[in-house]
Amino acid sequence: MSASEFESVEASLSKYISPGDLDEVRRILYGKQTRKLDFPQSATDAAAERGFDLQGCVFEASSEQLRLPRIVRVGLIQNKIVLPTDAPVLDQIAALHKRVGEIVEVAAMCGVNIVCFQEAWTMPFAFCTRERQPWTEFAESAEDGFTTRFCQELAKKYNMVVVSPILERDEIHGGTLWNTAVVVSNSGKVLGKTRKNHIPRVGDFNESTYYMEGNTGHRVFQTQFGKIAVNICYGRHHPLNWFMYSMNGAEIIFNPSATVGELSEPMWPIEARNAAIANHCFTCAINRVGTVSHHEFGHFYGSSYVAAPDGSRSPGLSRIRDGLLIAELDLNLTRQIGDQWNFKMTGRYEMYGEELTKAVQNDFKPNIIKE
Repeated sequence: MSASEFESVEASLSKYISPGDLDEVRRILYGKQTRKLDFPQSATDAAAERGFDLQGCVFEASSEQLRLPRIVRVGLIQNKIVLPTDAPVLDQIAALHKRVGEIVEVAAMCGVNIVCFQEAWTMPFAFCTRERQPWTEFAESAEDGFTTRFCQELAKKYNMVVVSPILERDEIHGGTLWNTAVVVSNSGKVLGKTRKNHIPRVGDFNESTYYMEGNTGHRVFQTQFGKIAVNICYGRHHPLNWFMYSMNGAEIIFNPSATVGELSEPMWPIEARNAAIANHCFTCAINRVGTVSHHEFGHFYGSSYVAAPDGSRSPGLSRIRDGLLIAELDLNLTRQIGDQWNFKMTGRYEMYGEELTKAVQNDFKPNIIKE
């Protein structure tokens, strides 16, 4: 069986492990078991008719005496491109708008408060090719481009925060391209944008020919449903990147990605989950599916999931199918786990800061003791 035919780890576990052992295997692999989220029949039927995977789970917190539960539902969308890559650019964008709009409608049926799409969701993944045309034509304004306007309509229609990662064209600065996530409030207003901090340079895999390292730092967005941040794709490999979003107050960190099996799949189940544990927050890892045919890049393996600060995580979506994963989170869990493990209280940040300041100097000498 090829990588592009293998449905998911979860499906294989369920198929080949006895029910008696399966709960224990899941406990070891995924931590405390999450409760399955029930959906309206209309949503289940719509997902089946529209041909995408619909899954849901609940992350619970302990009841408290002084705080009510802080419940929020997040939706993660993974999808293939819709039209061939040689179709007109505007047709490709419109087809993806239609497809994702269909999935967002189901998310609304299920009470989702915040939805996040995959990295550069309005286009084929093209950032490691030598040619720039027509791929740069997919770039658009983060403030008033047609995709942002589309997301504003979704946000207002469904009372939903929309996180929309796009290829941004910054006309103010000479048409510079950025890998950007636009955050649209549930009011329909653009709350702001954040740019990809880390650009991969792995052999021939080099996205720096397309866009710049981000210059927005580690922005956190205060929404009606909680404080969120967006750690775009390659930033998940950098623990300090997650850490700084958390230090700025993020309760939920989304990680919209576009990554293929041979490059990163063994890391995928680990990094976002570890970040949730280390930073006392929820993390949402989103990856596209399918194969982009304009170059031999490999299979995008989906497997989107949500991880919690207590080390538990949801099952992943399919490796091969479009999907919507909905997670109901009690944000009280972030402080509860922080109080239990005290990673931030015990972090020696002043020591790290002092030593990092020295480490970036040209005359730095490693602190090595020799005989």
